[in-house]
Amino acid sequence: MKISAELTAFSKRLGYQFAKPEHLLRAVTHASMMSPHRDDNQRLEFLGDRVLGLVIADALLAADQSAPEGLLAPRYNALVRRETCAEVARQIDLGAVLKLGRSEMKSGGRRKEALLADAMEAVIAAIYQDGGFAAAQEAVLRLWGARVQNVAVDARDAKTALQEWAQARGETPPQYVEVARTGPDHAPVFTIEVRLASGPSEQATAGSKRNAEQAAATALLKKVKS
Repeated sequence: MKISAELTAFSKRLGYQFAKPEHLLRAVTHASMMSPHRDDNQRLEFLGDRVLGLVIADALLAADQSAPEGLLAPRYNALVRRETCAEVARQIDLGAVLKLGRSEMKSGGRRKEALLADAMEAVIAAIYQDGGFAAAQEAVLRLWGARVQNVAVDARDAKTALQEWAQARGETPPQYVEVARTGPDHAPVFTIEVRLASGPSEQATAGSKRNAEQAAATALLKKVKS
């Protein structure tokens, strides 16, 4: 099977040459493009999530042979979460080769964090199906690069850390409130306020609710710990 020059160039950015290019074609085909003659990448996303998880878990154990599970788990979560997968996808310009339906194209699908993250997982699964686990492992470790070695010693996300801080002082969990939403539907911008029952609060703005919540939690943690 021959693939387009666009996908051939993407394979080079990916650093993997497919023996069966149909694996790659399926991995970059979003559900909005599904047809009786074309499979989408949803099942590959499911598989790729598991392959990525095993590779990262193994890499973390090798990188720190004394860390307890309590520290390994948040590091793992930081490396496999949606934001990191989407970051890697942007690194290799995966969005440029996605096969999207008209509605997704119009709504800015090539830039959507969730769509990019899912497609990145599908590409990992495609490599696994094409070349086996060793090939997928090599690709993940190369693409994730220094992230594995540089993940924070305590990689708990800010929301978790803030909740633990509050609970340790007998407070109820922090409350997150959406105070504003601006921008077009395909590229919204959210402003989130996080509040503690004892009074302190902070706001943050980002292109997703999750990122805005994390940023607000980070700001509030700095405030209450200063």
